Amino acid sequence: MSISLTRGVIRSALLALSLTALAGCSMFSSSDKRYEPAPLTEYSAGVSASIAWTASVGSGGGYGFAPTLVGNSVFAAAASGSVVKIDLGSGAVQWQANAGSKLAAGAGSDGDTTAVASKDGAVIAFDAQGVEKWRAQASSAVQIPPVVGAGVVVVRSSDYRIQAFDAATGEVLWNVQRPGPALALKTNMQMRIVDGYLISGLPNGRLIVIDIASGNVQWEGAVAVSQGATDLERIRDVVGAPQIQGPLLCGVAYQGRIACFDLSQGGAPLWEKRFSSFTGMTMDGQQAYAADSRGVVHAFALADGHEVWKQNALLNRSLTQPAVVSQAVAVGDIEGYVHFLARSDGHLLGRVRVGGGALVSPLTATPRGVLVQTGDGKLVMVGVN
Repeated sequence: MSISLTRGVIRSALLALSLTALAGCSMFSSSDKRYEPAPLTEYSAGVSASIAWTASVGSGGGYGFAPTLVGNSVFAAAASGSVVKIDLGSGAVQWQANAGSKLAAGAGSDGDTTAVASKDGAVIAFDAQGVEKWRAQASSAVQIPPVVGAGVVVVRSSDYRIQAFDAATGEVLWNVQRPGPALALKTNMQMRIVDGYLISGLPNGRLIVIDIASGNVQWEGAVAVSQGATDLERIRDVVGAPQIQGPLLCGVAYQGRIACFDLSQGGAPLWEKRFSSFTGMTMDGQQAYAADSRGVVHAFALADGHEVWKQNALLNRSLTQPAVVSQAVAVGDIEGYVHFLARSDGHLLGRVRVGGGALVSPLTATPRGVLVQTGDGKLVMVGVN
């Protein structure tokens, strides 16, 4: 294979690829049976999982789409341009709007302002009743769901720039840009707003914390460091959503590490482990959970990072970022199944098929169960007992 594209074109080309396509030209070749998805097996169910409700958002999905939970309401968007507010308990649509163009990412919301991003890089904001109140232009394409809070709408664009817009007017308030690699993954990535700070992973293998009011960078830490002879080997994107538990800030990178930092000690590294994930991690008060690039689910102790358990029954099933509910860890897979694993030792507890093709959006834990956004533009609430 020869590559004669410019740096910028290479970056855009890879961003246009799905992880399945990227993997398909290397280790996940269909001719190599070592990388075929593990067949589903029968086992004694430890939980009862069932679909509580299904709601249509629109049509289409992708890595840039993830629902946002605010109180008892869910805000979501679909690639077709539809944006909805849905009741968490019943799945009833409370309002539905149309962005007027195809969307690449959404939806972020604080309940008063809901934001999405179009395929041409427009950031579109709706008010509490679903009426469009402004639209602004990001510096380049936006492939990550906007995040809304503390009076701002924040996006991260494909030129590795983080921009904040005034939630009331759409005025640009600040932007932060970091040098990025030649190639970056198109996969699940999300930002967080916590206690007045914007927290984001970056394609250079770092986590960054930004003061939401001023745009001043408060801290940066390396989850992974790029190394290798080729641009592909040097990909070290921090994937999924940054995780916060008390003073701990944790993240995981593709071809890198899973790591936690102690913010009470100035962001000093607490522990790190060699690891590679396509889709991100989650955690509870005791453990961090992540599926590696092969679909093996791991649990690590938050205190020191030692591995508590791993489960390989879902090998090569292209698992989503996990979600923690009651006694279980949930992951979605390539065939539209949601699987539940015991938090104590990782044994399989149950599964339910939600349909809609391969699940790529991160699962969302809610008081009602696990919220799933499918590839065909539906939201599905999976109850667990």
